[in-house]
Amino acid sequence: MLTDSHCHLASSRYTEQEIPEVIDRARHAGVTRLITLATSLEDVDANLKLTEFPEVSACIGIHPCDVHHAPDDALTLLAGKVGHPGVCAIGETGLDYFHPAPDGWAEDDYHRRQREFLRQHFELAQKAGLNIVIHTRDQQGDASFHDALEIYRDFHSNVRAMFHCFIGPWENAEKVLQLGGILSFGGVSTFKSAHQVRETAARCPAGSFTLETDSPYLAPEPHRGKRNEPSLIPHTAERLAALRHESLDSLSAHTNATVDAFFRFNSPMS
Repeated sequence: MLTDSHCHLASSRYTEQEIPEVIDRARHAGVTRLITLATSLEDVDANLKLTEFPEVSACIGIHPCDVHHAPDDALTLLAGKVGHPGVCAIGETGLDYFHPAPDGWAEDDYHRRQREFLRQHFELAQKAGLNIVIHTRDQQGDASFHDALEIYRDFHSNVRAMFHCFIGPWENAEKVLQLGGILSFGGVSTFKSAHQVRETAARCPAGSFTLETDSPYLAPEPHRGKRNEPSLIPHTAERLAALRHESLDSLSAHTNATVDAFFRFNSPMS
């Protein structure tokens, strides 16, 4: 039994008609729980609707690459959705210094708005009693990670953060764990060139990370370059279990327990 702790089932790369097949393929691959994440106000309702499937729960948030589209009161609008029974966390939010500022925006202003929105997401998570899922990405270096970590530091006593699709070095991972946060590893960890993330994953103690696909993006080897989906997460799980010298059953058990704790599920699915 595996959990895909981060996917985007409302993505336009899936048609509404094929979602039952996507979920069915996941089930047959041993993936019994899926966490789908909103990235804008526009797809919140679509993600919430997907929680009608018993395997699916949802996170609601605004991706940093969408903050220029979002109105200033976006988090107030999100707050009206946190009571939905399918909501299990806030996200995807975070900081993205990889993509250039959109037309009409200075880079500093764009990044400042991302930081303001991230802080507002933390405030919403704290008020709602939920945890938060964070995206960070840079062209070079790790400024977005450190800026996000500093904001997290102000909230870590009440909110746990998951740094999803983590590809950083152990010293950055350790900083997240010291604040009570967790990491999530996806298909990148199977790429031949991803030595750093595999070293980090090998050093992470059980209970400090989960598995994800980030589908429809970042398909693992041997499907790299194709559309990703939750049914492919066993490739990542098997690679990390071998890397960590533990059984797949052991990896599944502790990553599922971490999912239960982070998303505050009452009990693991069977």
